[in-house]
Amino acid sequence: MGDAVSLGVTFGSLAVLGPRAIMDIARLATTLGYRSLWTVEATGTDAFSLLGAAAAVAPKLDLATGIVPVQLRSPPLTAMSAASLQALSPDVDVWLGVGVSAPGILRQHGAPATNRPIAMMREYVALLRECLAGESVTFEGDFWQVKRFQLGVRLGERRPKIVMAALNPQMLKLAGEVADGVLLNYIPSSHVPSAIDQVRKGGDARIFAYVHAAVGDLERSAGSARRDLFNYAMADGYAKMFRRAGFAVEVDALRERQAARDRDGALAAISERMIQAIDFVGSAEEVTRFVRAYVDAGVEHPVLMPMPWGDDRFAVTESTMRTAVRAMAR
Repeated sequence: MGDAVSLGVTFGSLAVLGPRAIMDIARLATTLGYRSLWTVEATGTDAFSLLGAAAAVAPKLDLATGIVPVQLRSPPLTAMSAASLQALSPDVDVWLGVGVSAPGILRQHGAPATNRPIAMMREYVALLRECLAGESVTFEGDFWQVKRFQLGVRLGERRPKIVMAALNPQMLKLAGEVADGVLLNYIPSSHVPSAIDQVRKGGDARIFAYVHAAVGDLERSAGSARRDLFNYAMADGYAKMFRRAGFAVEVDALRERQAARDRDGALAAISERMIQAIDFVGSAEEVTRFVRAYVDAGVEHPVLMPMPWGDDRFAVTESTMRTAVRAMAR
C-alpha cells in the first residue's frame, strides 16, 4: 500500500452535539489537517445526509461511513447512496463502511438477526461491488435477490471503496479477502497486531481503526467510560474480541452481575485497566502517546473517536482533536 499514515475523525461519538455540529467538526478537521471524516448509522442520524452536509463546508475531506448495517440497507440502496455522495464529491475518496449490526439495534428497526453473518457479509459485498460497477445486475443469492438493477449515477474513475467492520478472526480474514479496507473498533492497541495477522490471511485490505480518547480527568469520566464499555461488552461479538484482547475477567464478571440484575456491580466490573486500554482519558501528552500506539501497532489510518466527556462537550472534543494531530507529527 505504501501510503503515508494520515488521521481521520468520526462524528460517531458526537451525536450529543446535534446533527448540525458535524459541519463544525468538518471545518475544524480541515483546519487541523485531518484527512477523513466518518460517521455511523444505527438509530440516530442518517450517515449519508450528515456526510453530504459536511462535504459542503469541507470539500477536501475524504468521506466515510463506519458503519452502515447490512441488515438495514439493501446493497442497491447502499450503492445508490454512496454513488450519490461520490458524484457530489468527485475529488475525494468515499469509504463505504458496512458491517453486521448488533441484535439490539436490529430489534429497534424490526429487522431479523442472522445466524450466518460471514455468509451474509460475503454476499453483501459481492452484490454491492456489482451494483457500484454501473452495469445491469441480476443476482440470486441466499440473502438478496436483484433483477436488472442498474445504478443511475454515472461515476468517473473514482468510485466508492468498500470497508468492512470486523472484530473476530473469521470476519477479519473475510475483510482482507473481499474488501478494500477493514475497520477495527473498541480494540486496544496491544491487540491490533493479532487482528492484522487475521486480515492478512485473507488479503491486503487497508487497516483503519477507531481510536477512542478524551483529554480530561479519568476520575471524573470513569463513569461515562464504564457505561460506554458496558453497552459493547453485552454484545456477543464485542465480548469475544474483548476476551481475546485480555479482558475476559472483566467481561465475565460484568455479564454475571448483569444477569443477576445488578447493574451497578456490572459497571464496577469494568476495570480502570480496561478503560485506559480502550476508552482512554488523560492529559494531552498521554492522549498523543495513546493515538501514536495504534500507528506503531500497524494501523494505516487511525480514526479518532473523541469522547465528549466533560462540562463543555465541544471544548473537550476540540482539545482532543488538536491533541491527536500531534501523534502524526513524529
